[in-house]
Amino acid sequence: MSATPRTAGTTPPRSAAVDVFELGAEHEQVVFCNDPATGLRAIVAIHSTALGPALGGTRFHPYASTDDAIADVLDLSRGMSYKAALAGLDLGGGKAVIIGDPATTKSEALLRAYGRFVQSLAGRYYTACDVGTYSEDMDHVARECSFVTGRTLAHGGAGDSSVLTAYGVFQGMRAAAEHAWGSTSLEGRTVGVAGVGKVGRHLVRHLVSDGARVVVTDVHAPAVERVLAEHAAGTGPAPVRAVGSTAELLAEPLDVYAPCALGRALTDDVVDVLSARVVCGAANNQLAHPGVDKALLDRGIVYAPDYCVNAGGLVQVADELEGFSFDRAEQRAARIYDTTRAVLETAAAEGVSPAVAADRLAERRMRDVGRLRGIWLGR
Repeated sequence: MSATPRTAGTTPPRSAAVDVFELGAEHEQVVFCNDPATGLRAIVAIHSTALGPALGGTRFHPYASTDDAIADVLDLSRGMSYKAALAGLDLGGGKAVIIGDPATTKSEALLRAYGRFVQSLAGRYYTACDVGTYSEDMDHVARECSFVTGRTLAHGGAGDSSVLTAYGVFQGMRAAAEHAWGSTSLEGRTVGVAGVGKVGRHLVRHLVSDGARVVVTDVHAPAVERVLAEHAAGTGPAPVRAVGSTAELLAEPLDVYAPCALGRALTDDVVDVLSARVVCGAANNQLAHPGVDKALLDRGIVYAPDYCVNAGGLVQVADELEGFSFDRAEQRAARIYDTTRAVLETAAAEGVSPAVAADRLAERRMRDVGRLRGIWLGR
């Protein structure tokens, strides 16, 4: 496997038709799921089962085209392989996307039809929640499928995986702060959080508890209003304030920038104007193209790789496979601090960006452990 940053160069120009075999040359399997009766159009991508069955969430999103959906699911599933490997899990990488607007398209019948397709993979792929899907949705999927995690607490599941995703990002941010400033504390630091949905909201809570000043933005106004209400000031200045856009957030004098919305948030233009010394957030696939990681390094910005720090949700739903224990999962998610620290130390020692160092560590585990196994055949 190449040590090129995982997020680099995987999306073709949107004007070109996607060649699945070319774009997914590293992938083991891509499954197209079509059920006209319910309106289901879904794609499941299994990148690697070298370390175990693939596990990854189901994203429900109104993609502009099927090509966009294919490119996204291939990117995301590859990232899950690296995420699981770096987190030390005996799991491979997979992801699914359902094409459509969840506000108007999602139904019990559609989710159950999707569950039947996942069941047909016989355990090569375990699904869970992602953008546009929730634990209650996984309960519907599980009525037709045995290979579902992230279910509600009432059904013996782990519940909302965003809780430990945010906790893991916070642990990674502590490690990055230590690397940048010599202290794990964020007290007195200004942290900009772009996206305060499921994960960003919980991350803000950790930051405020640690004494940080937080500036937030989100395209969904109610999400911002909820966070501001949760952290309204009693006396003195409020610990959280909002700005109207990501551009306004980037113009703020920040110590830490936390991209927590959709991917490709770190572009050349963003790096050029960024005042933050640390970048650490929950969004997947943050690097917009090859070379952004090097640009961050050249500017002296400490980048905590996304799939390293946002692995807490994967840790949480993976724990469900053993019979869920929140305390055990939280202890495992806390290790993201150590993993992030190891990535940053490796990057410094080898003279490479943290993105390259994280890839190397993940690839080493997939190579050393994965060669002992073949393709996962399910159960």
